[in-house]
Amino acid sequence: MASTDAINTAMELIAGAGDSRSYALEAVMQAKAGDVAGARETLGKAKDAMIDAHDIQTSLLRAEMSGEPDSRTELCLLMVHAQDHLTSALLMRDLAAEFIDLYERLQEKR
Repeated sequence: MASTDAINTAMELIAGAGDSRSYALEAVMQAKAGDVAGARETLGKAKDAMIDAHDIQTSLLRAEMSGEPDSRTELCLLMVHAQDHLTSALLMRDLAAEFIDLYERLQEKR
């Protein structure tokens, strides 16, 4: 069983990544509906939501690389799942930016 600290850290990563992914998808839907300005604003929320999650990941990586005793993060299935969420949210955010640009171009051509 994973420690409470590992579970809490993983859940923080999942929550931040989930919020970011949701905002990114919402931004694509806004652009699709013709609200490119609103989409860009919502994409900004996706980026903001990712900051805390990314900061947690960075601190985990730094702790592990420090080589100090007891600095390694406990590896559990939930932490692997959290890292997967973080990666997919980062990818979704990047793709959302591209989709917004495409929808904007389509609107300009109409």
